[in-house]
Amino acid sequence: MDEKLLRLRHSLAHVMAQAVLELFPDAKLGIGPAIEDGFYYDFLLPRPLTPEDLKEIETIMRRSIKEKHDFIREEITREQALEMFKDQPFKIELINDLPPDETISIYRHDGFVDLCRGPHVSNTGDIPPKAFKLLEVSGAYWRGNEKNPQLQRIYGTAFFTKDELRAYLDRLEEIRQRDHRRLGKELELFHMSEAIGSGLVLWLPKGAAVRAALEDYWRQAHFKAGYELVYSPHIARLDLWKTSGHLDFYRENMYSPIKIDEQEYQIKPMNCPFHVQMYKMRKRSYREFPIRWAELGTVYRYERSGVLHGLLRVRGFTQDDAHIFCRPDQLNDEITNILNLNLDILRTCGFEDYDIYLSTKPEKYVGSDESWEKATDALRRALETMGLEYQVDPGEGVFYGPKVDIKIRDALGRSWQCTTVQVDFNLPERFDLTYIAEDGAEHRPIMIHRALMGSMERFFGVLIEHYKGAFPVWMAPVQARLIPITDAQLDYCYEVARELRDLGVRVEVDDGPERMQKKIRNAQLEKVPYQLVVGKREAEKRQVAVRLRTNENLGPMSLDDFKEMVLRVINTRSLNLT
Repeated sequence: MDEKLLRLRHSLAHVMAQAVLELFPDAKLGIGPAIEDGFYYDFLLPRPLTPEDLKEIETIMRRSIKEKHDFIREEITREQALEMFKDQPFKIELINDLPPDETISIYRHDGFVDLCRGPHVSNTGDIPPKAFKLLEVSGAYWRGNEKNPQLQRIYGTAFFTKDELRAYLDRLEEIRQRDHRRLGKELELFHMSEAIGSGLVLWLPKGAAVRAALEDYWRQAHFKAGYELVYSPHIARLDLWKTSGHLDFYRENMYSPIKIDEQEYQIKPMNCPFHVQMYKMRKRSYREFPIRWAELGTVYRYERSGVLHGLLRVRGFTQDDAHIFCRPDQLNDEITNILNLNLDILRTCGFEDYDIYLSTKPEKYVGSDESWEKATDALRRALETMGLEYQVDPGEGVFYGPKVDIKIRDALGRSWQCTTVQVDFNLPERFDLTYIAEDGAEHRPIMIHRALMGSMERFFGVLIEHYKGAFPVWMAPVQARLIPITDAQLDYCYEVARELRDLGVRVEVDDGPERMQKKIRNAQLEKVPYQLVVGKREAEKRQVAVRLRTNENLGPMSLDDFKEMVLRVINTRSLNLT
């Protein structure tokens, strides 16, 4: 963040805290940093804040800005700090946690004092009074720990000019319009019910239709790329997760074991140990390699309530998972094949922009330095051979091997983590995986983990926001809707619907009592790609009058011509409507 902007936003956090204390003198102060898009401050207050409170807080802040109060930095002793903040328990906790030799500083302005390292602007008059706004209030556990008190967090943003603020607020409104949680409800794509539990997704028929289209494409692409499909159960004996190392490295994200027939079982957080067991069912020969096994495998991971977010962070999700077992001499080609498949899938789904990261050996790792070097070189060589720009993320590999992560950018330029390709030395060693090589001796295979979409839930959430719910025709839940002008055309509409369904087109007939214009409007709000209006003339001539969800009117078209057009758009997975 720009240093000047950081000072501005950090200063506004203090001005906001002063205003809150004016409204609520007994408020307990948490922390108030500048963040990427603005600033926030946490408070323990006697009642929940309202939108009217935020307006009043803004008014008090503007008064302070107008009065041009200096920000004054002071260094004080620990004893002075403890005395100064004796009525502020959260500040006392922060002071007590400081190292003994830490310099303790405070900032004052207009009688308000806060524990703070800075930096700040010179005085409140340096803050543009019309270029900031308080945005919202949310709950936040003190220090991010759900065992601590829940505070109210006020978010705000600030810029140097009104135009910058307006542009940012317009972007926020566009993000709100694209919010997958809102669109998921409006378009009846998915539902999350507290009666079932937080972070668990119910796929409604229309959302399930999108998922089915994605999965069908995913399977076709994987068959073409030489993968075989496998399925695995949702639980396994706890010992499996001990051997895999998940109990050592991943326990905090796993649910508690369950007991069956006096044996402890674990609901799966990963699919990989199951694929390892498939590999171990018999001796393997070097001639079998590479073995490419893919699974749309549903896993369950414990996520804290505070981080759950619609489809983007859930507790139960389906990974588009795969594991490749290969010889060392095949590693480079397999990584290249994975990346080519991945980029094809992303492009087909409408993502052309992405950032690629190569994560290297962390401080704690398994495997030899030589193996790490070979695996990292293979990942690097594949990226460079394909001419892909990437950034090195030093020390951010997983403990069992280096990896490549791809973050896609949506229509608003936001970045989403989906793809990961990981080279693993750990599981082949832990499970003693071997194959008989050409020399007749046993050798250890290399295992590659990869997820391309990441998870169906998260990818679907990103797609909803990327397309604003207006999916490409091939994945749209309803691809065409027949709209009769009068009931006299209903029989023809039902006939056309049957013919289109026989061709695999997802079609509906709107046979409700509303007028034609209302039905067209409903279809456009539901983002149905094609509205097929049928009057007396269309029924007699075996035609449909085609309107697009963009409100473009293609006019009357023979049914055969429409079939040809829609099948071409669907079968080529075009991102266009015609």
